[in-house]
Amino acid sequence: MIHSTPHSHDITVVRPGVERLTAINAKTFKEEVGALVEAGAGRLVIDFKETTFLDSSGLGALTGVLKKIGHRGDLVVCGLSAEVEQLFRICRMDRVFTVYRDEASAIQALSEKA
Repeated sequence: MIHSTPHSHDITVVRPGVERLTAINAKTFKEEVGALVEAGAGRLVIDFKETTFLDSSGLGALTGVLKKIGHRGDLVVCGLSAEVEQLFRICRMDRVFTVYRDEASAIQALSEKA
């Protein structure tokens, strides 16, 4: 389901690979990204460019991945559609996750933090 691309500075870009991250596929997303974390990926950019809808299960899966990384790494999000960005604001997830406009700016910010 997910597509991941390693970058320099131990940054991995993850794309959910679905248009809608919902109860139907959130568990798979969480497990697949969790497996990346267990394999050593600790600095993640989740790119939602191709994901137009998230429900509470999708947000829960994202939060679960953040907990798995803990203080050992970073998790940022980028490429939020207007609808997903609104959901992040309503649920105050924009205070939990650092949000970047696009993949390039997210990678640059994490690289500078290294």
